[in-house]
Amino acid sequence: MKTVAGVFTLRTKAERTADRITWIGIPRDRVTVLFPGESRAEVESAVRISPAEQPGMGKAIGGLVGTAAGAATGVELGAAVTAVIPGVGPVIAMGILGAAVLGAFGATIGGRMDTAITEGLPEDELFVYEDALRKGRSIVLAFADNDKAAERAREIMEEEGAESIDAARKQWWIGLRPAEEQHYQASGGSFQPVEDFYKLGFESAIHARNRCKQYDQMLNEMAADLEELKKQYPDAEVEESFRRGFERGREYYASICNQTNKAA
Repeated sequence: MKTVAGVFTLRTKAERTADRITWIGIPRDRVTVLFPGESRAEVESAVRISPAEQPGMGKAIGGLVGTAAGAATGVELGAAVTAVIPGVGPVIAMGILGAAVLGAFGATIGGRMDTAITEGLPEDELFVYEDALRKGRSIVLAFADNDKAAERAREIMEEEGAESIDAARKQWWIGLRPAEEQHYQASGGSFQPVEDFYKLGFESAIHARNRCKQYDQMLNEMAADLEELKKQYPDAEVEESFRRGFERGREYYASICNQTNKAA
């Protein structure tokens, strides 16, 4: 399964892109649009609550606000699912695939769902999607069966003005870099020579696999990532900068979650 993703400033553009992708033959149940809700109340009023469930979506519980068939958003992807994503807030996902995708983000979705499609969702990119949603942007995700379909979906996203995930990732770090450089240098050491290793440590801490884990469990993951990095760069001094980046990444994610909980 090939995952294609794009970030959009305008939700209408994202919806049109999703429709165009289904027109080229990628099934509707393999395309979803994610966009932020202003608040839990706004989400509940925007999406009609219905007791009916779409096949394969499972029963909505916990952080799930509700499901609705045919929500009036202009995109022809079927059901709408809403949930509160930790560190982000209320998010609406269009399409039957939406529930599985929100579950991958850590939203509380009950019941049994087929996650075979979302196994292709890159876990190391989830924080980029989350950052885009926090900034009020929308995301289109398409899961294609082959390279040809994936390339055509990517072309459609570019035609509609999507920002690529790689570009969004760079912008995310550009926004954080000044503060991280200042913090690093205040504690001693030059930041620029070790920035890449520091950033890898930062990203390791906010990786999807570390969500909701105890600190000692996170340290085990950090140690594994660090050992792998040492193998890749046997002649470089990577440990200190990686560890410092990891600690800052952990603080960063905790701070975001705290801010989101206060705003809820």
